[in-house]
Amino acid sequence: MEFCDMSCRHARWPGQEGLDGSGSCRTFQAVYCEKKGRPVHKNAPCADKERRPPTEPRLSPGTG
Repeated sequence: MEFCDMSCRHARWPGQEGLDGSGSCRTFQAVYCEKKGRPVHKNAPCADKERRPPTEPRLSPGTG
């Protein structure tokens, strides 16, 4: 079983709605899924997860 996290190629940092309100990136509770077009629960089971290739960079917060 795969789980939603930032290792997925569809995962992006969430907007403010995924943060704890203080702006802390360590406590975000959601990941923005580009495949689904919406925020999803971080660490929830995911049937659509595709691992990000090691050469594909992760986008940092604020870059989409």
